[in-house]
Order: sequence, then C-alpha cells, then structure tokens
Amino acid sequence: MNFAIRYLSKYSYDADVVDNLNALRVKPAANSRQRVDEFSVRLSPEVRLHRHADYFGTEVVEFEVSRPHRQLVIDVRARVSTQSPSAAPESSWASLEDPGYREAGGEFLLQTDDVPGHPLLAELLGVTRAAPTPLATLMLVSDLIPDRFEYRRGATYVDSRITDLLEGGAGVCHHGIAARYVSGYLFATHGEPTTESVEVDTHAWLEALLPPAAESNPAHPAEPIWVGADPTNRGLAGERHVKIGHGRHYIDVPPVKGVYRGLASATLEASVEMTRLDGVDPASIARA
Repeated sequence: MNFAIRYLSKYSYDADVVDNLNALRVKPAANSRQRVDEFSVRLSPEVRLHRHADYFGTEVVEFEVSRPHRQLVIDVRARVSTQSPSAAPESSWASLEDPGYREAGGEFLLQTDDVPGHPLLAELLGVTRAAPTPLATLMLVSDLIPDRFEYRRGATYVDSRITDLLEGGAGVCHHGIAARYVSGYLFATHGEPTTESVEVDTHAWLEALLPPAAESNPAHPAEPIWVGADPTNRGLAGERHVKIGHGRHYIDVPPVKGVYRGLASATLEASVEMTRLDGVDPASIARA
C-alpha cells in the first residue's frame, strides 16, 4: 500500500520561551517491507535541522529555537510504500535456546527493571506459556491483552508503571522470546474499507523475534525473524502498519521530546492524517 502521512503539532505558549530544544522520531523507517519515497519537516519559527540515527537505528531530527517565541509549529510530511510481511515461522520452544537466536535477540532478551513481581502478571505469564509454540504465544498475547485490558484515554500515561496497568485493567510477557516496543502509524479505517483519508493517532505495537522454522536448510540456516503483533487490533502487523522505530519501551522512541526555558505554560494541538494513495492523484496530496 502507498500512503501520504502528515503529522502536525502546534505548541502555544502564554509567554515568551527561549532555547526550545526538541528531538523528533517521526520519520517512517526504511526496511525490507517499507520504502520511504519522501520526507520533510517544516518548522515555524524556521531553524536549522540536525539529523542522526539513534542507538536503535531510528532517525532523529533535532532542532533548537533559541530566540523568544510564543508558538512552535512542526509540520511533518511523508510518503511511504508498504508490503505485507513474510509469513511468521512456526518454530519450537527448544529453538529459543540456540546460541544464534540468543545472539540475534541481544538486549531484547533482558528483563527491564520496571517489571514487578505482581500476582496478576504471574497469572498472565502462566496462561500465555501454555501455548505450544512461540508464534502461538504471540497470537495468544494479541488476543489476551484486549480481552483483559480496556483501551481508555487517560487510564495510563507515558510515565505510568506496569502495576498501574495491571491493577487498573485499562490503559508483554517474557518467556525467553526477544521482544521490543514499536512506534508508528496505523491506517485504521474503523470498518469503512473505501475511506481514502483518516485522522489517526501515532500507534504502538510489539515485535517478537521468532526462530526459523525447524525444516529450514541446515546447510544454509535461516535467520530469526522479527514479527510484528498488534494487540489493539488482535492480530499480526500488516501493510497498514507504518513503522517509525523500535526500542525497549516507549521512552526509547517518543514521537516528540523537548524542553524549553521560560515561565510559560504550553498547550498542544496535534493531529496525524493518513491518506491512501492507491488510486489517488499524488499531485493533489502535494498541493494540500
């Protein structure tokens, strides 16, 4: 699928601010199933942009507005093409012990320091571990999370603890499967398949590293594959998912992170619009 994406953020301050330093992680990633055809960032006030790849490979756009200002507008536009991912491999639990898998999983096999010894988490671990294969566990997690937890705005925030989620029931399990947090965009039509343009939020899902299938050629062993799963939508990530980047958790890939100097309060207006370009005149998008 082909998409035009516009990410627009407007910050308004009730007094002058200076030294407004920001880091954006909003550019779609380039990988085996995703191609970025265009990408631009326009700022008001205009300042110089600096770009680099972070530790996890996500492109970061940094800028600083040093002079006094009362509004900051960040206008991001991109055109991206996606393909359906390869079929997820069916492999055994024993294959997780292969040294090649553990090397590929790296730090994504390490337990983060924010996972509590909570009885509800222990119960979830027990349920998901009963699945016969790592892939079956991933699919079970995709069904179990929306069954157990309600998506409700304001239930949790970016600095909420896992215990807040477990006890509130609104807002992955670790079985030796390497897993990582993914930030991106999702073209969600809400049951209207003919919709060409939709207002969306930035989206999050997970990727799990699955070992190759047991029948792979021993002379040319296949590599483990990162497989995306979207519990919000009860299934694997597909061509409607546009990946920005990944990390251990949200704090590694926030869309916008910044700080300014001044005594002002800020208000934010933000929107993301995705337009499906298949069958649409691209020139009409460029003029928007």
